[in-house]
Amino acid sequence: MAEINPIQVEKHLKGIDYPTSKDNLVKHAQQQGADKEIMDALQKLPDETFNKPTDITKAIGQINRESR
Repeated sequence: MAEINPIQVEKHLKGIDYPTSKDNLVKHAQQQGADKEIMDALQKLPDETFNKPTDITKAIGQINRESR
């Protein structure tokens, strides 16, 4: 799997209110027209509350490290 680009993920999360859950992130990205790669990345996020965009970036970084 290719590394997930957190900037591309954040583009599809523009306008979301924080704090938010993983489920809300997935729904919002889908409504914003996120492609399969972005949706797959969001599905891999931990089931937790994200308080700010950098929380998502950190989680994506962890997924990228684990997939190497």
